[in-house]
Amino acid sequence: MIKCNVTVCGAVGRDASIRTNKEEKSFLIFPLRVMIPTSDGQNTPVEVDVSKDAAGEDAAGYRNGSRVEITGTMYLKRRGEKLYFNLFADEIRTAAANAEDTIKGDIVFRGKVGQNIEEKRDKKEQPYTMFSAFSAEKVNDGFEYQWVRFFCFGKEREVWLEPGVKVDAKGEMSLSAHKGKLNVSCKVEELTQYVADSSNYNQ
Repeated sequence: MIKCNVTVCGAVGRDASIRTNKEEKSFLIFPLRVMIPTSDGQNTPVEVDVSKDAAGEDAAGYRNGSRVEITGTMYLKRRGEKLYFNLFADEIRTAAANAEDTIKGDIVFRGKVGQNIEEKRDKKEQPYTMFSAFSAEKVNDGFEYQWVRFFCFGKEREVWLEPGVKVDAKGEMSLSAHKGKLNVSCKVEELTQYVADSSNYNQ
């Protein structure tokens, strides 16, 4: 499970429309194009699929190319080589004239720790730990895996933190790109070992 509470700024990629789901509930939807910085100084475009309760909204207010800032809850979904961003908006507003493209906020993660856990010291000899962990999602007859890189600053490695352990983590998220591939990382604020109880068989 990867859930992000975010503020996103970018350009509307296609005129917004209003659609109705099976429960007869109407949603405003449009793609948002956000440029993500890359390690080589270039930018990689990311498309965020935005949806919002249509109550009080006018699709005509969100035209292709217009710049908006959105706060809401975003979910990450991996499908093969592609990472999808689904943003359920709480609020959409016109972006300030000088607002830069951004996806910022907190990530809430549950998953399993990978093989490599690194313990290091910074220039001030303060300890920090780096590791990657993946969240698995069952899709049809198999699973999709999304990896996140975690940085735990200012404290020693947790004694229970070992490869294969399940964790719950929360912290500041960041997105970067390298050679067209998106990387998700988290500056950890909270990290606990996840232990499934008898009512959580599907976790």
